Amino acid sequence: MIDQLLDFTGRIEVAEKANAFVAWMTEAFAFIFDPVKDYLGAFMEWTAETLFMIPALIVIIVVALVCYWITGKKYGLAAFSVIGLWFIYNQGLWEELMFTLTLVLFASGLSVLIGVPLGIWMSKNKRVSAVLSPILDFMQTMPAFVYLIPAVAFFGIEMVPGVFASFIFAVPPTVRFTNLGIRNVSQEMTEAAEAFGSTGWQKLYKVELPMAKDTILAGINQTVMLALSMVVVASMIGAPGLGHEVLTALQRAQVGVGFVAGLGIVILAIIIDRITQNIGKKQN
Repeated sequence: MIDQLLDFTGRIEVAEKANAFVAWMTEAFAFIFDPVKDYLGAFMEWTAETLFMIPALIVIIVVALVCYWITGKKYGLAAFSVIGLWFIYNQGLWEELMFTLTLVLFASGLSVLIGVPLGIWMSKNKRVSAVLSPILDFMQTMPAFVYLIPAVAFFGIEMVPGVFASFIFAVPPTVRFTNLGIRNVSQEMTEAAEAFGSTGWQKLYKVELPMAKDTILAGINQTVMLALSMVVVASMIGAPGLGHEVLTALQRAQVGVGFVAGLGIVILAIIIDRITQNIGKKQN
C-alpha cells in the first residue's frame, strides 16, 4: 500500500514538472509560436478557400488529366479520379475535401523540406546519424494521439496544430529513406565523380541524389500517406476537413455520414498514393 502511494505521488510530480516545462516553453518561445499560429493559420485558410473557389468541375478535369499523364496515358486512374471526386462533390463534402487537401499538402511539404536535408546530413555524418536515429525511432513508435498534446499547447487549436502533429508523425520516412538512398549509392560512382574533380556539392546533386531518387520518392510517398492518416486524428483538435465529419458522425452515432466521409478520405488517399508512386516511373 505504501509503495503504491509513493509510486502515485511520484507520477504526480512528473506530471507537474511536465506541465511546468510546457508552460515555460509556451511562454519563452511565444515570439515564435504566436506568429506561426497567426500567419501560417491565415495562409492555410486562404489556400483552402482559394481551392474551394475554383469550380469543382475544373479541379476534377485537371486531376484526371494529371492522372492520365502520370500513369503513361492509361485511363484507369483518371476514370477513378473523376468518379471518386464527383462522388465527393455530389455528397456535399467538396469544401471539407479542400481543407483536408490543404492540411495534407502543408504537412507533407514541410516534412519534405525538412526531412530531405536531414536525411542527407545523416548520410554524411555518423554522429548526426547516431543522434537522429533514436529520435526518429521515438517519433515513429509514439502513438499519434500523443502529438496532439504539444501541438495544442504551443499553437492552440484548428489547422496549425494539425499540421504540426502531422509533420512530427509523417517526417521520419522521408528522413530515413533519403539517408538509405544516399548510403546505397554505388561507391564506384562516387569515386568516379571524385576522380573527375567534382566538389562535394556537385557529387551530391549530380550523382548521389539522382541515383537515390527512387528511394527518396518512396519515402515521400510514405510521408504523404502518413500525413493523410492524421486527418481524422487532427480533427480532434479542431482541424476542419473530412476527418472532422468522421469524428462528428462518430460522436453522434451517424453511421451513414461517417461512412461517406471516410470513403471520401479513402478516395483521396488512393488518388494521391497512385500519383506519388508514378512520379518516379514517369521521370524514368
